[in-house]
Amino acid sequence: MLQKIGALPVARDIAALRRAVAEWRRAGTVVALVPTMGALHRGHLALIAHARARADRVVASIFVNPTQFGPHEDFGRYPRDEEGDAAKLAAASCDLLYAPEAAEMYPAGFSTTVSAGALAEPLDGGFRPGHFAGVATVVTKLLLQARPDLACFGEKDYQQLQIIRRIARDLDIDCAIDGVAIVREPDGLALSSRNAYLTPDERRIAPALHRMLSDAVARVTAGAVPQDAAAAGAAALLQAGFAKVDYVALCDAETLQPLVAGKGGGRDRPGRALAAAWLGKTRLIDNQAIPSRAGA
Repeated sequence: MLQKIGALPVARDIAALRRAVAEWRRAGTVVALVPTMGALHRGHLALIAHARARADRVVASIFVNPTQFGPHEDFGRYPRDEEGDAAKLAAASCDLLYAPEAAEMYPAGFSTTVSAGALAEPLDGGFRPGHFAGVATVVTKLLLQARPDLACFGEKDYQQLQIIRRIARDLDIDCAIDGVAIVREPDGLALSSRNAYLTPDERRIAPALHRMLSDAVARVTAGAVPQDAAAAGAAALLQAGFAKVDYVALCDAETLQPLVAGKGGGRDRPGRALAAAWLGKTRLIDNQAIPSRAGA
């Protein structure tokens, strides 16, 4: 049975979710899923708007997934505001919130995980062991639980997006995976629930991440060696006031393998500049497209 938070219907278990989706399907409607961990901001609402434009019915899920957090990460303090989130979803014309408890997603005896493969090894995979296995498992479960026609994910988590696309393709999950462009603050900072952790001084420094990526893309587009552009970017972040840089990488947009100097300056295929760096206790990630020579 569906519950309600304000005006928004809420499914707390898989059975209620599936009953609602099955009813829509009997009416011949297209269904979209927008998975989130809550603490919704304009970036999440852009996903809802994209889904609304592509589908007749939109389900948003809120589940702070414990299996994608490492032992020293911020699971316990990750921002949670279900009532506020539900109000935002209702205002954005979302049709249903799926908000399961951990015991519904991971019942007693649960032991199966989904390996994200080679795409999960570089970049964030090297700094957050087990993270992408947790993401891959929970997203696979959500896709199978909701059985949507399409699911929408933000490009800010670009490596995650590529992994989810690979999972859907490799496991024959009949669902289109749509990437939605990053939503930014006026100064360029990518919207993130974790931005709330930044102190005022850290917030002033944070836009340097986007500026650095823009500069790295400009350098490699002009013919710089990708590794040199990445090294210069990491140095620029430290000079701007970031405490630590996990990585700055210029990669193939699909395989996430490093771009190399050579034919076309490594730009015969679309690329992606990606970075992760720390301001105090807050880890920020961002990325930017690198056009191929054909698309330059």
